[in-house]
Parts: sequence; structure tokens; C-alpha cells
Amino acid sequence: MKKSILLVLVLAFCLTVEVAQADFTFGEPTNLGPAVNDAGEQYGPSVSADGLELYFYMVNPPGGYGSLDLYVTTRQTTDDKWGSPVNLGQTVNSSYWDESPYISRDGLSLYFGSNRPNGYGSLDLYVTTRKTRNDPWGPPVNLGPQINSAYCECVPRVSADGLSLFFSETDVPGTPLLPGGYGGADMWVSTRVSRDAEWGGPVNLGSPVNSASHELAPCISADGLTLLFGRGSYTVADIWLTRRKTTDDPWQQPANLGRPLNLETTWENHPDISDDGSTLYFTSYRRPGGFGGADLWQAPIIPVVDFNSDGIVDSADMCVMVDHWGENYPLCDIGPMPWGDGVVDVQDLIVLAEHLFEEDRLVAQWKLDETEGTFAADSIGDNDAFVVGGAAWQPSGGQVDGALQLNGVDGCAITRPVLNPADGPFSIFVWVNGGAPGQVVVSQEAMADWLAVDAEGNLVTDLKCTGRSAGPLYSETVITDGQWHRIGLVWDGSHRTLYVDGIAVAEDTQPGLQGSQMGLYIGTGKAMEPGTYFSGLIDDVRIYNRAVSP
Repeated sequence: MKKSILLVLVLAFCLTVEVAQADFTFGEPTNLGPAVNDAGEQYGPSVSADGLELYFYMVNPPGGYGSLDLYVTTRQTTDDKWGSPVNLGQTVNSSYWDESPYISRDGLSLYFGSNRPNGYGSLDLYVTTRKTRNDPWGPPVNLGPQINSAYCECVPRVSADGLSLFFSETDVPGTPLLPGGYGGADMWVSTRVSRDAEWGGPVNLGSPVNSASHELAPCISADGLTLLFGRGSYTVADIWLTRRKTTDDPWQQPANLGRPLNLETTWENHPDISDDGSTLYFTSYRRPGGFGGADLWQAPIIPVVDFNSDGIVDSADMCVMVDHWGENYPLCDIGPMPWGDGVVDVQDLIVLAEHLFEEDRLVAQWKLDETEGTFAADSIGDNDAFVVGGAAWQPSGGQVDGALQLNGVDGCAITRPVLNPADGPFSIFVWVNGGAPGQVVVSQEAMADWLAVDAEGNLVTDLKCTGRSAGPLYSETVITDGQWHRIGLVWDGSHRTLYVDGIAVAEDTQPGLQGSQMGLYIGTGKAMEPGTYFSGLIDDVRIYNRAVSP
């Protein structure tokens, strides 16, 4: 009955909307902390289906059995912190290398790589089992010559149904490249007809997944349709993603997951997804925040539920979902998060309801609705702006309630650091009325004018990439005609786009943006120089940490 009532209410809100491609994003990574990481090196996380056990391997562990040993850390609930790691002991670990564990969905099988004696190559895949979760692990068993070869087999991952074994195979230093391979390390898959059957011969995942780079550490989603992996070298690597429509279809062109997950000059690899799809675990050398050479990190996986990309999750997004109720419609197939289950149903509605009426990753908003005082409140965070000079509150004179009127001489608002443009996609939108050529709406101290007016009164930005000849991005749209205009700049990771009143008025390609940790100026240029102070009304300044399409 409740579901029926909710569906009727949703239908009552429905409007005609334009939809875009659905997706998910990653939140800011966090280190698992000193209880798990130390001054040494921790690699290859694998979390159990219930989220209470996390297996990994450690390099040259104090009191260990070999150069690489397998460990597990546990917690009582998924809301608790991880406990101190425990060595899996001499039954599992050897005096050689034991690396990259993978815990099966039922928690009773642990796959890993090892170079212990009597194998088939430099590094082989093994499995150890236990009868129950409370029993100790038994002696490891080599997966045999169907899987293992004279090369290095490593980093195993088994599909949720237990019928596909994904792993990486690398060439032994000083030997030719792998037969049938594409580079120094490729990803392969072996299948079997049942959990009790033998594994079949491995098949290379082929192009475009494998390339001349090193592809390592495959991680397969529960539905078998998304594959995450590391690509790069043994010193610098990023985490990538590829998808396929069904398990019988080929893998699509992989995409780099970008910031904030990947950094330019570090090594991010060994991805592992929690069973509920809410968290990505991985290995990284990133600094600051690390404790040793390589640490274990985690990042939240956030479904994008703003289906019409207007920056807020509301009734319009609910209508998009209802229009495709019962269909296999990827845009709205967000539950169970983030991969979906092939049909738009109540599972997707539950995820949407959790985010309903949220501003979609709005990281700062100055409504500028104050009636007095020298501070403009940030309604999202703690970045209240300090208002100085010739500035006057206009409680009923804004486009959205009140506004701030600036005199064009010395009036502006100054904020603390809010967002570094180099960290990844972001958007800024502002309502303005007035202004003159050469004046600036929003800038970043000593760095760039984000939104400004050129010599003809048109919208312009000089926020650009570093170390290139690229200059400002100019539009041919006047914003100084004495009318209210909503202006914006959107950076999607590869393109700059300027918007006026919801329409893209200028766009170009940029491989990156300048980075700065400085604060923002609202109503003046980056150096607060004369002539850059805005003369007119500014209202409702919004900054998002994603690309918003108005």
C-alpha cells in the first residue's frame, strides 16, 4: 500500500524533462588509518561480503614468515573502525611471496598469488579454504597448469557466481612478452561450468581493455558488467573502468576514473568494491595523509541521481524514474547502488528517496539574503564570506530573494578556500545584474578570474590549464545590459564551458586547470586591482564539485 501511495504521489509531480546519461562518482578518498597502515607497505585489499573482514598483504612485515605475507583486519559492524591486522599464519603464509588475497563471497575460499616452491612459474595462483567462517584456513592448493604457467599469475578476483576467475599475468623479467598478450601485464579470465568443476584455460580480455601499458588487479562487480583495474606502470598507475551491456557482450572502451580518486604522479591500483556497492578500497602512494610507502585507502561510491542535471534532486528527477518504471533504463537504474539490477523499480526509488531535495554535491552557496552586517553566510558549509567596502544589502532586490549591491570601487566579499580547480570537475553559477567591461564577478586570489566581463561586456573566464599557451575563454554574449542573467562556468575534466541563462555560449578543450588553495573574491579581480570591482547586483553564488548542466 505504501509503495502504491508513493508512486501516485510521484506521478502527481511529473513534468516533461530532458535527461542525460546516468553515472556514479567517487567521494574524497580517506586513509584507513594507523591501525591498518604503518610505515611499511600495504597492498591488495579485499573486503568480505558482509564488510567485516578486510584481507591484504604486507611487504617485509615485522615478525612475518616471508617477504610478503597475507593479513586480515576485522571489525564488529560496518560503522566501526578496522582493528589491528592479524597475520594469517604459517599454514597460509610461506617463507616466500604471498600476495593479493581475494576472499570469496561466501567467505570460505581465499585466493592469492605465491612464488613458493613446486609451482609452475615465477608466481602462481593458489586457494585456501575453510569449512566455516569460524574455522582456521587449510593448506593452500595450487590451481594447476590450466591456470598457472611459466609466467607470473597474480591478483585473482572471482565473480559473484563463482564461475569466472579474473587475474593478471605478467612477463618474467628478461623473457619475451606473454604469448597472446598486449603488454608487459595483461588481464585474463578463466571460467568453469559449476563451483565444483575445474577451471578452463585462460582467455585474454583483449583490446581495448588490455593495452601496451600494464593492466593489473581486475575487480569485477557483482553483476559482472563493470570491471575496474589498474593501468600504468609499476611506479605510476591509475584506476580505470570498463563496462559491458551483458556478460556475453565485449568490454567497452575503458575510462580513467580521474580525480579525486587518481592523482597525476602517484600509484593508485588494486581496486576492490564492497558488496553493497558503497565503498571502493584501493592501494595508493598518495601524500599527504599516508603513513608509509603504500597504504590502503577507501572512497565512497556516490550514485548520480540528478537525472536532469539541474543541480538538485527533486520531483523532476522522480518523474524521469516513473516514466521508465519497469524498464531496463540505465539512467535510473541506481539501486541496488551503484550498479543497479537491470530494471527500474522500488529499489531505485529507495536510493532516489535518500537524496531527495538535496543539492547535488553543492559544496558552497552564498544566498546573499542578509539584511545587515559584514558577513555573507555559506548555507552549505563553513565558508562564510567577509563583506568589505562599498557593499549594501538589498533584501528584496535580488533575483532569488535578497542580493548584494556593489559600488564598483571597493565593495566585494572575501571567502576562505573552497575548491581547488585542479582537483577535478566543478561548476560555479551566479546571478548578476549590471556590471561594466573589465569588471569581475568571481575570482580566486592571486590565481585567475573565474567569471568576468571582457572589453565588450561579454562573459569571459581566464581560468585555464598550467604551462600551456591557452588563454581566456571568450563568449559573444553580453551580460552588462542591466538585466538579470545567470552566468556559469563548468569544468568537466576536459572542457571549459561558459553558460548564460542556461545556454552554453562558449566551450573549448583543456587537459587540466590551474591549481590553487587560495580563497575567492566575489565582486573583484584576482589582485583586487582598480577597474575590476563589480558595479551592480550579485545574487545566489553556487559552487558544485561536479559538472552541472543547467
